[in-house]
Amino acid sequence: MAEDRTVIVETPSRGGGSGWVIALVLVVALVVGIVFFSRMSDSEAVKDNAVANAAANVGDAAKDVGSAAKDVANPAK
Repeated sequence: MAEDRTVIVETPSRGGGSGWVIALVLVVALVVGIVFFSRMSDSEAVKDNAVANAAANVGDAAKDVGSAAKDVANPAK
């Protein structure tokens, strides 16, 4: 009588591409983070420049007020 035999052949499994999907998501997150932080840095620089310009304008206005006060205190003869 012949014996029944079962032959099992194992093949290496493939990842199914989930590793590539995770890598792609990480790269996209990295790019978004870089863009976000670079824009935030740019907005901080713009804000700092606006504050510096406002301070310069206040200084100029104070000089004008000082000149006007001096002119009132020393009227022309």
